[in-house]
Amino acid sequence: MIHYPKNGYLFMTHAFFKNRSITSLYMWGMLIIFLFVILFTTLVVYEEYSDLEKETAVIRKQYIEEQKSTIRYDIDRVLGFIEHSYGSWKNILDEEKLKSQVINAIEELYGRPDGTGYVFIYDFNGTNLSDPIHLQNKGKNLYTFKDPNGVEVIKELINVSQEPDGGFVKYMWIKPGTGMAASKLSYARAFKPWKWMVGTGVYLDEVEKLIVQRKAVLKDLLVKYMMDIFTLTVIFLGIGFAGIAIINKMIGKEIDTFRSFFKKAAKSHTTIDEEQIHLREFKRMVKYINTMVDTIHKRNEKLQEMNLTLEKKVEEKTEDLREKNRLLEKEKEFSESLVKAQDSFIKHSIHEINTPLAVIMMHIDMHKIKFGEDKYLSQIEAASKMIANIYDDLSYMVKKDRFEYDKKWISFSLFLEERIAFFAEIARGNKHRIISKIEPEITLWFSDIELQRIIDNNLSNAVKYADRNSNIEVTLDHKEEGRTVLSFKTHSKPIEDTGLIFEPFHQEESVHGGFGLGLEIVRSICEKEGVKVEVISDTEITIFSYTFHNSTERSPDEDPLA
Repeated sequence: MIHYPKNGYLFMTHAFFKNRSITSLYMWGMLIIFLFVILFTTLVVYEEYSDLEKETAVIRKQYIEEQKSTIRYDIDRVLGFIEHSYGSWKNILDEEKLKSQVINAIEELYGRPDGTGYVFIYDFNGTNLSDPIHLQNKGKNLYTFKDPNGVEVIKELINVSQEPDGGFVKYMWIKPGTGMAASKLSYARAFKPWKWMVGTGVYLDEVEKLIVQRKAVLKDLLVKYMMDIFTLTVIFLGIGFAGIAIINKMIGKEIDTFRSFFKKAAKSHTTIDEEQIHLREFKRMVKYINTMVDTIHKRNEKLQEMNLTLEKKVEEKTEDLREKNRLLEKEKEFSESLVKAQDSFIKHSIHEINTPLAVIMMHIDMHKIKFGEDKYLSQIEAASKMIANIYDDLSYMVKKDRFEYDKKWISFSLFLEERIAFFAEIARGNKHRIISKIEPEITLWFSDIELQRIIDNNLSNAVKYADRNSNIEVTLDHKEEGRTVLSFKTHSKPIEDTGLIFEPFHQEESVHGGFGLGLEIVRSICEKEGVKVEVISDTEITIFSYTFHNSTERSPDEDPLA
């Protein structure tokens, strides 16, 4: 008789299956599948809400940056108009009359349909000269006016307007059409010949409306997912139960036939009628069972002797197989736990890096605003930006197989300038200077997240590997047939194998650190989007070139998204 061990996985498996019917095993299998469906649905809902929270922060930041760019552009145009009028008419018209005409023109030309995009003008003493929405303020001195949070709105706007590039102020102000105070961000610049502060702003409550809309869409989508999954689960369970009932009935009938035969065979020499068996698997057994019965009755004594030896061998073999299976199961469980732990570690590490990194970057900006530039702070800022680049790489690696990054028309020229500005502090900290030659007004149909990964990883590698005190040259040229070439040129040691550098975890020099994933990410994006990659490296220079398609060159007055 075979004895099962009283411990370990095999014992628990045997205990579970002991004295159970086929029907109960089917039911347990259906229950386990149902529990996995519930677990999967829960994970889907959790992941979607988690991703929405991260996306919400990105939407707020992008919305504010876009609005800053818009209102700054508006004021630049208004100041351009004022400067042109001043230069053309100052020696022809009376100054007060000229001022009045300029103000009237601005009030007629600028503004949005909802009344939120108006331009306001104050003199440096705080007297309101133009406010087409709040007409009651015209002529009043609001220099000491404070919003509900204690911000001296007009005073701060006048102060920042006199800076070389103007400045932004965030405060509370009555929103047109609502009569309620709302958060507002304004940009102001000074026209010093007339001592004017000229500004405009945007109300920030629109981004919250956008986020509420996205949450509502996600909620509806998740409800639909759950209903679809629930419906399919119910259908499959119903089909499964019906199938179980039919199969059990058929198997039970065949088993009853075998049971009746074995009762008779134990007392007399009898065989099974093959016509009584219908299932193919059992039908195959009939021939062998009948042969076995014949052999048993003919060689009963010899078989009994053989059984004693066979049982011992079977017991030894079974025990050996159990031991091997137990070891294999342990190895399998260990491998699965190791993979899960590694995946969990990467995801949690990325999540845990994000918050302190954001806090570091925010406090660096606040320190620079409050105390100015500092060489030690610049080194910290450069290092933080390098960590931010590594974080973005890891975040992209984790998400790239689960997300489809949407494409849009991007101002390639402006985008590249922004990324160069981001790495400028890092380059200075490593004794480099980034020299750019960027052809203006180039647009590209591409994912902004994936384009940033290409640019950032090349700039990061250029800073790491370029010779000390050498320049890093970045070029963007528009070619014929919708092609644009982006290149990064450095003076550095020659690359031994330009093919290996795009392999994961490969590093030319381990002293520079990093994970060796940057160029592997770049290669995967370029292969997916059909971007041609060329690398030239010798003892003098190293050049990485990327040829993009679907790019355009537009005039300064052309809308890049048209």
